[in-house]
Amino acid sequence: MTAAMILAAGRGERMRPLTDHTPKPLLQAGGRALIEYQIDALRRAGITDIVVNYAHLGEQLVGHLGDGARWGVRIRYSPETDGALETGGGIKQALPLLGEQPFAVVNGDVWSDYEFAAIPRQSDRLAHLVLVDNPAHRPGGDFCLHEGLVSEHGASRLTFSGLGWYHPALFASAPAGPFPLAPLLRSAMRSGRVGGEYHRGAWMDVGTPERLAELDRRLRKGGWADGR
Repeated sequence: MTAAMILAAGRGERMRPLTDHTPKPLLQAGGRALIEYQIDALRRAGITDIVVNYAHLGEQLVGHLGDGARWGVRIRYSPETDGALETGGGIKQALPLLGEQPFAVVNGDVWSDYEFAAIPRQSDRLAHLVLVDNPAHRPGGDFCLHEGLVSEHGASRLTFSGLGWYHPALFASAPAGPFPLAPLLRSAMRSGRVGGEYHRGAWMDVGTPERLAELDRRLRKGGWADGR
């Protein structure tokens, strides 16, 4: 894995009014912007070539992050100036910046202690998803995990964390323009080409002001484990 993408183009409707004037990845918890935790996690894994997409208030992201030098990484940008392209379309547009090898992807609105160095690099897989316990706001989960493979159906469902890696070939037949990622993943699952793992550590979808406040409280109390 040689590069990573942080998805930062979402409007953040559920986070309003905080996102009326600040892009969601720049909202702070524990005294730092959410996106800074993600940059640090990627750098610790040796991933220093990072692409950030943006749409809503994107100039603030560029102004805050710059070229990434102060974090010891190189940041490049994939602007979605004609409107957000959804997750799949945003990744598809950024492929020329991400290279020909599998790359990590991180949602801009999650916080986790997951270590990206742990992601396996199976060349026969099109994707590898990090799954977590279902949070209260998503009790039904997303996918099932059995013997290292992710599938749509099964008895015990887990939630996709927004962390994972993808092979560029996953997007080979996808059109340009806006489209969701989930249909591509489901198609690859039916071919047995989506791996996964169950992360038992800390994770939060920081999608509402209430959850942002909760994450801030936990981090300020000395770390996630001490803040439970």
